Amino acid sequence: MPQNPTIPSASLDPIRKDTFGFDEARHLLWRAGFGGTPKQILTLVEWGPEKSVDYLLDFHDEGNFPDPKANTFDGSIMREFTADERDAYFRAQRAQDENTLARFRREIQDRQRRDRVQVREMQKWWLTRMIETPHPLEEKMTLFWHGHFATSYRTIENSYHMYLQNQLFRAHAVGNFGELLFAIIRDPAMLRYLDNNLNIRGRPNENLARELMELFSLGVGNYKERDIKEGARALTGYTYDGNAFAYYPARHDDKSKSILGKSGNMDGDDFVRAILAKRVCSEFITKKLYRFFAGEIPNLRTPAGQVVKRVVMRLASTMREHRYEIKPVLRQLLLSQHFYDPNIVLSRIKSPVELVVGTIRGLGTPTRDLSALLDAMNLMGQYLLLPPSVKGWEGERTWINTSTLYVRSNVANYLVMGQAPIFDEPGDEVYDPMGLLENLKFGAQHDPEQVAHRLLKLALGSRIAPERQWVIKDFLEQKGKIEPDSVRQAVSLITAMPEYQVC
Repeated sequence: MPQNPTIPSASLDPIRKDTFGFDEARHLLWRAGFGGTPKQILTLVEWGPEKSVDYLLDFHDEGNFPDPKANTFDGSIMREFTADERDAYFRAQRAQDENTLARFRREIQDRQRRDRVQVREMQKWWLTRMIETPHPLEEKMTLFWHGHFATSYRTIENSYHMYLQNQLFRAHAVGNFGELLFAIIRDPAMLRYLDNNLNIRGRPNENLARELMELFSLGVGNYKERDIKEGARALTGYTYDGNAFAYYPARHDDKSKSILGKSGNMDGDDFVRAILAKRVCSEFITKKLYRFFAGEIPNLRTPAGQVVKRVVMRLASTMREHRYEIKPVLRQLLLSQHFYDPNIVLSRIKSPVELVVGTIRGLGTPTRDLSALLDAMNLMGQYLLLPPSVKGWEGERTWINTSTLYVRSNVANYLVMGQAPIFDEPGDEVYDPMGLLENLKFGAQHDPEQVAHRLLKLALGSRIAPERQWVIKDFLEQKGKIEPDSVRQAVSLITAMPEYQVC
């Protein structure tokens, strides 16, 4: 009996190599990265699923793509005043020396201005990495952790701390979730964002303790208010000094605490251990990974919801078996028959980052102006290093509304054609799409019907409505010749189609 087409496969068995074709490789590159060129897709088809997934997960050293360095950005812009500077400031206050006080204010304002310039350069730097990296899953996971442990520059106003956090996420991209949780309670950006620098003995601040359980590891309903209060006490004294974590024993509450069923003179590490001991922690983070890579979790009262629940629970079991290692979980998911089920493929709305980076990487368009792209991403609802709240970006259907759809269509047209109404300056580099046809490896490069089919298959995926192919075929026939200008315009028409918004 054939399977109900609305219910995805529950199988986590690996997909067979003989069923891993162009569509499956394209799907893998979109979900585990930001799309791929025809050449990259066909390479994965030749390799087969296991070699392809392992290549994406292992971050092979290409030898030509630099890792971030400590001196990539200036870590001293927002440095604290030295002891001598503080003394001078307080003397000026007591003496009501307005000239000296004004000089200090100008210096602070100048630092803030320079820091805002630097965070913009960081946004460009990270966007460039996502566009150019030979390790797309590394940057995709860095983006995942940025949304999971959401921290905004707007609150902390220290660009270098955001940079350090970005490096932290990259270092733990597919590593151990437990180790990342231990690291996040020592991260200067997170400590400042959730006010743990104000968390001291006798006056505990509960922000970090609450979000550590609610949003980062367990989820609502899996802890009590008492656990928050006791967790806050465990985190007293955890702060930062300059650009590094600092622990001040004198500020730490060293009395006995009881958190999530564990008791004793617990500190932040003990708090994290208590969290990791909870079975629900593996289920919570696995669910977040599933939503990011596979798709939304249907209503659990439906048959489809029950299937997805079983899949997530089995992935969570894999996470527990491997002591919170992320790589085995992703390998199991990305190789599974479930992941390539028609109900999963082309079911996710591209985030603004995926839309922009995927258009450049997959269609081979010029990068054009990074500042313009960042501004467009902001208008579409995803501004790198400035998530809207500690909950991060909600994603999926929230990406689409009347305002964002207009920008989404125009940003794709800008990348392809070099111009669009929302961009002040046209791009000066002409996009030549003919390489796409050459790399798609088919013989009828001058047949409008075949060209239309291949371009649509690359840009939209396997489920192409017949009317879409008629539109592009008729357009190319009217142009009369398959040449860069006509193909470029055809690609622009394709990116304006609603189907281009999903992956």
